[in-house]
Amino acid sequence: MRQNRLFKTTALTAGCLAFLASGSVMAQDGSDEEFTIEEVVVTGTYLKGKSQFTSPSPLAVIGADNLNQIGASNVADLVQTLTINNGAQNNPDAFTQNGTTGTSNFNLRGLGVASTLVLLNGRRQVVAGTVTNDGIAFVDTSSLVPQIAVRRIEIVKDGAAAIYGTDAVAGVVNFITDDDFEGVEASVKYQTLTDQGSQSDALYQAKFGWGNDTTHVMGAFSYYDRTPLTTEERRLSQTADDSSVLGNPGAYYVPSIIAAVGSVVPVIDPTGCEEVGGQANVAVDIGVARIGTCGFDFGDYFNLVPEEERKQAYAVVTQQLGDNHQLRVEGGWADTEARRGNSPTFPYLQLSQAGVPAYHPGNPFGQGVTFLGRAIGNGGEVSPNLTTSETYRFNIELTGDINDTWSYDVGFTIADNSYVLNTEDTLTANFQRALAGFGGNNCDIGAGVPGANGCLFYNPFATSYSTLPNSPEVLDYIIGTQVIDGSSNTKVVDAVLSGSIGSTPAGDIGIAVGMQYRSEFWGRDYDDVSNADGFAFLIGNQDFSEDRSAVGLFAETLIPITDQIDLSLALRNESYGGDIGSTTDPKISLLYRPMDSLSLRGSYSTSFRAPSVLQVAGGTTALEQVSDPVTGGTAFAAVRSVAPDGGRDIRPETGKAWNFGASYSGNSGFEFDIDYWNYKFEDVIIAENSQAVVNAFPTDPSRVFRSGENGTSGTILLVFVDFLNASSVETQGFDVNARYTFDTDYGTFQPFFEATHVLKYDLEDPQAGAVDGAGNRNFSNFGSPTPSWRFNTGMSWTNEDHDFRFYIRHISGMDDDQNAGSRVGAMTTVDAQYTFNLGGLFDGGDGSSIQLGVINAFDKAPPYVSTNGGYESRTHDPRGRMVYAKLSASF
Repeated sequence: MRQNRLFKTTALTAGCLAFLASGSVMAQDGSDEEFTIEEVVVTGTYLKGKSQFTSPSPLAVIGADNLNQIGASNVADLVQTLTINNGAQNNPDAFTQNGTTGTSNFNLRGLGVASTLVLLNGRRQVVAGTVTNDGIAFVDTSSLVPQIAVRRIEIVKDGAAAIYGTDAVAGVVNFITDDDFEGVEASVKYQTLTDQGSQSDALYQAKFGWGNDTTHVMGAFSYYDRTPLTTEERRLSQTADDSSVLGNPGAYYVPSIIAAVGSVVPVIDPTGCEEVGGQANVAVDIGVARIGTCGFDFGDYFNLVPEEERKQAYAVVTQQLGDNHQLRVEGGWADTEARRGNSPTFPYLQLSQAGVPAYHPGNPFGQGVTFLGRAIGNGGEVSPNLTTSETYRFNIELTGDINDTWSYDVGFTIADNSYVLNTEDTLTANFQRALAGFGGNNCDIGAGVPGANGCLFYNPFATSYSTLPNSPEVLDYIIGTQVIDGSSNTKVVDAVLSGSIGSTPAGDIGIAVGMQYRSEFWGRDYDDVSNADGFAFLIGNQDFSEDRSAVGLFAETLIPITDQIDLSLALRNESYGGDIGSTTDPKISLLYRPMDSLSLRGSYSTSFRAPSVLQVAGGTTALEQVSDPVTGGTAFAAVRSVAPDGGRDIRPETGKAWNFGASYSGNSGFEFDIDYWNYKFEDVIIAENSQAVVNAFPTDPSRVFRSGENGTSGTILLVFVDFLNASSVETQGFDVNARYTFDTDYGTFQPFFEATHVLKYDLEDPQAGAVDGAGNRNFSNFGSPTPSWRFNTGMSWTNEDHDFRFYIRHISGMDDDQNAGSRVGAMTTVDAQYTFNLGGLFDGGDGSSIQLGVINAFDKAPPYVSTNGGYESRTHDPRGRMVYAKLSASF
């Protein structure tokens, strides 16, 4: 909720960028260190309070200048640099982030993308109409607001459930817009790779503002155009990482050979495999046949960076109504289209409908056989995966003073997101008909003659590459497009009264009371083929949707016990409709200032997070790589969850959070912050990890379905997972931030250092058991990849019209639990930027600048991981060295 708050300003913690300044500058007159008082928005309280130096909660503040100084083109670029973030899904790929293309999110402390509450000007936002591979709903930060409209981003780094709602588990990220801006500002930025691909980003932005004594208007627009980086241009993986045993040409189950060898084994296509680019995986050569599969390298068909186009608009109007009352109305719109590649077709999983009759003109076996492979493989073209996302947002709020002591804030927010996912796959029924010679849209099946009367054969054999090619007509017939139309809507009513109820000798006792009502809708509409489970790999799902509402009542107080000690207390009760129930969560914080330059803080809070609509009542099918403990190889398999009738019995997760910290800010220019944090959660809501399920149930066809007889042997085709409550997760660590500012005859210098060290990230996984997740990739459990250390360090230099800065960013290595005994290497990169203020060249140029920068200056490739794609996409950036130029103008 948007709150005006008076506080004494000092240097705020930089948290993520290490050298920001917010508010007014400390007086330099050598007097009693009086501070300028400024009215600002501060996240984490509804009361008049303090800055980071005098705040009981750990804060990180990123100003608009800081976004500019790291060369951020979007929110994902910022998240990539945050040491307090682990496992955000901002480099979407087809293997771990299939449903999040074109979006971005936060994952503070690695506690999940749904555990960080995202606000815009203190108001809740709609979650995206899509989910992560593990079924988690999240707020798409890319669709919030044009970057040029952001004044700053404030992050509360401890639990804030008692303040904002029970889902602020890991903390809060609040985007605050530049409502008071006046004039016109525009910028153009272009960024490109220096080698291995021509991928580029172009960002065009503009904003304007106008106002008088009673009315103010600010509007902003941005256009973002990203070209793709394909794996064909920049291949980080090895052939073994991106090879499927199911290809085209394929393999076959042949009854006579099965009878001869006494077991259900596949036979490599005798008409060709290696000759047309296949990979012969031969187990035994028995003379008349090669027992094995014809594999397929799909590594060159995908995207490391998807093609993306995003348009955003935002406007806010504030109107003074007199007597210290204000009406504020804001609206936002975002439209994103993103496209990435898949392999030509997915593996064909429906073996019961993969029979090739003996009369098929290409059948070399002389008997009916079962096809094991994919409809299009070697030599095929990239299959496009298209996503579109459109978001609308509207907010109206009325604020004002009731009297000299009390004020009010009432607001209404409505927001809607539509996310449509289009993915090509083989149509099961059409494929079977075409194998039998009854393919094609003009086929007269009633005539009963295969390959005649407009009916076509689909040829699965290697002769399709030469003597018996498949026509475009039959290929169009067997390939369809799955369309998933996801929609999400939220409506929120907020009301807060704040004021004081007396005083102590140290000052007024502040109090705020309020309520919040919110309703949420989330649903998915699948196409008719999906409703009938008619796709061979993606299978399908049933439509589902659900409404849910919650009512929150809360109170907060700030008690100045002495001139040095402040006590903050907050309590929130939140009640959900249906079977979820209610919860009451407290937060207690204490601030102690033993001297003017030093403050000590501590906080404790509890939280309660309800399962999402999808987790209770929905189902998904994702595409993931799994390692097979039976065969020793890997498989690219469908991972599916299906909701039982009546939904799932999932309990809300509960948590506790502690934080203890200190801040030092003296007159020497040196500033230092340190925080110890500890989160512990029970009944954590997760989607079962597909690798953990495979490890626990490798031959149970009800959990892991295989290509062989009865689904108990052969290649993994399908893994069944579900949503449930895991046992627990506990994480703890330190955040450290230090910076020193000093002036010289050559300008102002500021070296800085900020780091996060994860001491513990312990998980209790339903299948994997107890896991020490700190310093672990956590591929085989529900956790996030968690390096033990992340730090940023560097220096800035400013002198009149010149600004130069460089950054050294380090991410420590991790154990690779997907590949036993392997490690994901550490990565250290260097960024640099130079900005020249054009005001030094001509009159009226103040506020206009030209900027040049480089990201990953030494072109470090991400550490190699033996997995699809070849790197850990939730931790590292695959792009290598990037250079950029930006021109900004203000009028």
